[in-house]
Amino acid sequence: MKPGNELLFLALGGSGEIGMNVNLYGTKGKWLMVDCGITFGDANYPGIDVILPDLQFIEERLDDLLGIVLTHGHEDHIGALPYLAADLGVPLYATPFTAGLIRGKLEEEGIEDRVELNVVEEEGPFGIGPFTITYAPLAHSIPEGNALLIETPYGKIFHTGDWKLDEAPSLGGASTAAELTAIGDQGILALVCDSTNVFNPEASGSEADVRTGLDEVIGAAKGRVLVTTFASNAARLQTLGEVAQDTGRELCVAGRSLDRIIRVAKATGYLRDFPETIDFDTAMTLPPSRVLIVATGGQGEPRAALNRIAEGSHVLKVHEGDTVVFSSRQIPGNEIAIGRIMNLLAGQGVELITDRQAFIHVSGHPGRPELAEMYRWIRPEIIVPVHGEVRHMHEQARFALSQGVPKAVNQVNGDIVRLAPDGPRKIGLAPVGRLVLDGDVILPADGTTINERRKLALYGQISVAVAISSKGNLIGRPVVRVEGVPVEEDRDDFLDEAADAAAEAVKKDSRDREKLRESLRLAVRRVATRYTGKKPVVDVLLIEA
Repeated sequence: MKPGNELLFLALGGSGEIGMNVNLYGTKGKWLMVDCGITFGDANYPGIDVILPDLQFIEERLDDLLGIVLTHGHEDHIGALPYLAADLGVPLYATPFTAGLIRGKLEEEGIEDRVELNVVEEEGPFGIGPFTITYAPLAHSIPEGNALLIETPYGKIFHTGDWKLDEAPSLGGASTAAELTAIGDQGILALVCDSTNVFNPEASGSEADVRTGLDEVIGAAKGRVLVTTFASNAARLQTLGEVAQDTGRELCVAGRSLDRIIRVAKATGYLRDFPETIDFDTAMTLPPSRVLIVATGGQGEPRAALNRIAEGSHVLKVHEGDTVVFSSRQIPGNEIAIGRIMNLLAGQGVELITDRQAFIHVSGHPGRPELAEMYRWIRPEIIVPVHGEVRHMHEQARFALSQGVPKAVNQVNGDIVRLAPDGPRKIGLAPVGRLVLDGDVILPADGTTINERRKLALYGQISVAVAISSKGNLIGRPVVRVEGVPVEEDRDDFLDEAADAAAEAVKKDSRDREKLRESLRLAVRRVATRYTGKKPVVDVLLIEA
């Protein structure tokens, strides 16, 4: 698939899921990538924290890939770059704050010299082959959230990235209604738009209102207060710095990702009035009513600061009478992990406050009223919903059509869509998938290693070692060991029966070694199934003396 005299759109991630955003635009034989993000592991991926997009389609066409333009600095938009950018071998383009976050990631991986990172100011267009790109600032929960105006020989695209409307953003600026209307006046072929909050009937709300809500909650608290929020939500960090000053509390920050965001924000001109923070020891020696802690871990991450504080393994402590404020929304799938931490804290007499009890969080994504405004300003011929599960994207397509957008296309990862001429029309399928970062190794998400790990997690594992002579006679007694097999108090009896079954298998036929291995495996597994109802993984070690 080489783009010809046409304009193509292809999502390799982020369409049909929330996270791992990767989008491609193709024209005149060339491709442009927008964003390259990650998503996070769950119980389906044992031992995995980070999931990457499988970029096989574009990796087979690297001569035609011109570069990667980044809309903003959230992990689901830039997080895959440290692992994939060097192999892609194309320039990156980002605004200063986003570039600062990317540079830190590249340095951590030791590949900063292998990746070309271009810092682009938000004003003025820049060209990449047949594409001309202009950043259009939009409000979000991180500095320098941007839409992209992408001009091509076959029409103009307005790619929103993540956005919301906020008349009083706490960090950075945003394009005005007049500026967005002027973009629409140019004639926009397609609006490629964030679908995350399409079911929300209300606008997302302003960060300025969150300050009022946090002032009320923290001002009323008697003891130590800990607030947890998304580390990348620099706008919320700005708000919490102001709230600390409003309520007469010293600010303490716990979490490496928070430290990194603050450092990059200050280096690029943000958080100028952010108060000086205190260290952990000072925070624990001050009167509790004078301390405000900001910590990572509001999504239940086991290694984050909040979890270690809840378990009592962190220098920072909370006690009965203290307050923990969850200034973020629960990401679907994290409810159990978050609930576990909440229960640990509640058991210590800590008061818990979420966005259900007080106005302490606003989303960074548009609700229906904001979407309707964007359609009215941009006036696209086609709506292309992205950044959502299938239900979100289909609902946005329906909503846009009801608001007067002439055409909509429902696509998911892998659908190759011709936007012009005579679009939108699906014309092909590209291979898509997931990769996992397992330690320092990148593997297929559904490959041998992860599938084996799933089986071990579900069924447990048995090892059986058998020694035989060169004539096939059993030497000694088979040795059986179990891991994660639910035999518990029957363990000794089970091990004896499993060893007897292995010995019997050797007596029946030991001439064909491969058949013997399979006979041993099945014999031991049958004993396990009789004891437990499960079929564990059985490994056979055959030793010939």
